[in-house]
Amino acid sequence: MIRALAARMKAAKLVFAHGTTDPVAEAAFMVAETLGIHPHHIGVRTGMRITAQQQKALTILAERRIRTRKPAAYLLKRVYMLGVPFRIDERAIVPRSFLGEILDSDLFAGEAYSLIPDDGEVTRVLDLCTGSGCLAILAALRFPGAIVDAVDLSKDALGLAATNVADHRLKRRVRLLRGDLFAPVKARRYDLIIANPPYVDGRGMAGLPPECRHEPYLAFDGGKDGLDLVRRIIDEAGRHLNEGGGLLCEIGRGRRVLERAYPQMPFLWLDTEDSSGEVFWLDAAQLQ
Repeated sequence: MIRALAARMKAAKLVFAHGTTDPVAEAAFMVAETLGIHPHHIGVRTGMRITAQQQKALTILAERRIRTRKPAAYLLKRVYMLGVPFRIDERAIVPRSFLGEILDSDLFAGEAYSLIPDDGEVTRVLDLCTGSGCLAILAALRFPGAIVDAVDLSKDALGLAATNVADHRLKRRVRLLRGDLFAPVKARRYDLIIANPPYVDGRGMAGLPPECRHEPYLAFDGGKDGLDLVRRIIDEAGRHLNEGGGLLCEIGRGRRVLERAYPQMPFLWLDTEDSSGEVFWLDAAQLQ
């Protein structure tokens, strides 16, 4: 069934960038979710039988995916990051940030080379442009002693984020704030700021594939060169960081433009399994 769905979606020339990166991965996600299998376990369940009713449901799902060009995550109202399930719908962009992988890495494990020497000292985290709240929740899970403020301009996105926070029983530790970047937090300072702001440039916005056009326009538009919000975050972050803290920010393919705009800034570029030079780190001293 996975092979059959993947072949149909590949023939339809769909775009895969919403939690999955290719037709086989998306087909596996669709099959797993329909059969009630966690996506991490689909590999050991490939020999299980599928009922005629389940096969019909999957055929209809594939037809909807092809006809509407909606991301499968929207059709199934579900997305996974690092194996953690979240609800998702058109109120927020489908999460596919590289920041989750970095948060889960040894870079925050208290090693000699870690970005923050002692992860146990992270007691306050700020998540800018939180969308569905996934990164804020992952940060709360990664730093169990931390309070997380999650900010977004969209009332609709924060409504979805509130559902995800409640699902993970984190209402006491994740606070949702509506406003423009740092405005809602006023003078508050943090040990870690994470940001996945809109960073698509003008040319990219004009060429968005149909799948992305189902997502909120606001979540993509980064201005002419894609870095309007990124510049503001860099310029203001230093005033909101405690000593020893830092900013972790995703910017997509804008590295060259950003380095030209800040020639003296010692960006530390962090790679992930699926990205190279799309996430940077700056510590509090550098930002001040």
